[in-house]
Amino acid sequence: MRSIVPALLAIAVSTTGSMAQEWQSHYTDIALEECTLLSTYELGATWACPGYKGYPLMIMEGDLRFFVSYGFAAPDEMAARQSFPQFNTIGERLEWLTEEHVERGSMPQATILRYYLEPFEMDDPIDQVLVVTKVEPGNTCRVAQVDALRNEDANSLAREAAVKFVPGWDCETMTPQTIGQWGVEGL
Repeated sequence: MRSIVPALLAIAVSTTGSMAQEWQSHYTDIALEECTLLSTYELGATWACPGYKGYPLMIMEGDLRFFVSYGFAAPDEMAARQSFPQFNTIGERLEWLTEEHVERGSMPQATILRYYLEPFEMDDPIDQVLVVTKVEPGNTCRVAQVDALRNEDANSLAREAAVKFVPGWDCETMTPQTIGQWGVEGL
């Protein structure tokens, strides 16, 4: 299955016509104890964490909800204000979708991160959502979400959504898309 994903990304990228290069997947671990604590307050904290090849990653927790943003102006990006209404946590692994540039090397285009959403009712299971975020200075935000428990191919759906929606996505005028089967309450 892993060998199919790069081929699918290459096909999808070549058919969009808006990108000249193939996207590659790279992974980084998220361990808050290895991040730099930037600030704390009564209901949360903000961390600067190592991202892909040093690309800035900012994680904020407030009122038991996580917010994740990217870039040198991460606090000012729309992604820094996007979370879920439910209490949530984030996964320990972050997928970076990158494009190779001759002068600048491998540049992040998007990320895929798993969120764990607490249920509204105590007996309900914890939901899992894959969030696709566009990474572009001044235009970093969520573009899609995939219900990871109700879609057998959730990771592939998230990668396909990134290839389809990230190029040309305008954070100010567009609304994140829900991809595949959906059963998450409250969204």
